[in-house]
Amino acid sequence: MHLNPDLILLWLVRGLGTISAILVLLILLFLFKEAFPVLREVGIGAFFFDAVWQPTKGKFNLLPMILGTLWTTLGAMILATPLGILSAIFCQFYAPDFLAKLYRRLLELLAGIPSVVYGFWGLLVLVPMINRIQPPGASVLAGILILTLMILPTIALIADASFAKVPTSYLTGSQALGISQWGMVWGVAVPAAKSGLMTAGILATGRALGETMAVLMVCGNVVKTPTGLFDPVRTLTANIALEMAYALGDHRSALFVSGLMLMVVVIGLIAVAEWVVAEGKNYG
Repeated sequence: MHLNPDLILLWLVRGLGTISAILVLLILLFLFKEAFPVLREVGIGAFFFDAVWQPTKGKFNLLPMILGTLWTTLGAMILATPLGILSAIFCQFYAPDFLAKLYRRLLELLAGIPSVVYGFWGLLVLVPMINRIQPPGASVLAGILILTLMILPTIALIADASFAKVPTSYLTGSQALGISQWGMVWGVAVPAAKSGLMTAGILATGRALGETMAVLMVCGNVVKTPTGLFDPVRTLTANIALEMAYALGDHRSALFVSGLMLMVVVIGLIAVAEWVVAEGKNYG
């Protein structure tokens, strides 16, 4: 019996996709199972309205860490998104071929550096620099700058790939109409690559939300609601890494609530990215 290689590959991909979906579902179920005891006992409201985070005393306020996570993530996205897109525009439309290739290799190198190396550099170089401006140095600003450096390659490389897929006919047509180079980029290439650019931003946001070691090393790890860029903060991921080793009972369960929150947010971001890509194909 002759086996169709394409059919074999199709079922192999379907099988691997199904396994991946099952693994994600199992992770979600595990997180919910571990988080359920404290959710049943104190309810979800305690994680937003309790006075402080003192889980050994039955206080479970995660709001300062949620805000710390949002501040660092949003700040990093505000800085990294335009820088990444402009880097991709430079590589794709302005740089000579040899320089564009060199720049892409540099971005790929930055994307592959372990987060602990970024954190170590931030702790030894970035934090003391900020401390000279305003103590203590370990702060929201340090976390924003480290995360910007970490997610910039993701945005730039995906944006570069999106610009590379813009049909040549779009670009040559705009040039034939006498549109300037920047007019072609801003008026034709960017709208045509919109779905890819949005996907880059969403995936980079997921990376920033889930980052642990680097922000743990540079943000100060003080459980307080941030009021400015120079305030030390603790993120949700750093809180899990710091306290899971000794947490017991409701304390341990509350840390799983943190993980469940992050998991749901990241899955939501990925779903939005898939929807954006699908819409881009429908209108492309």
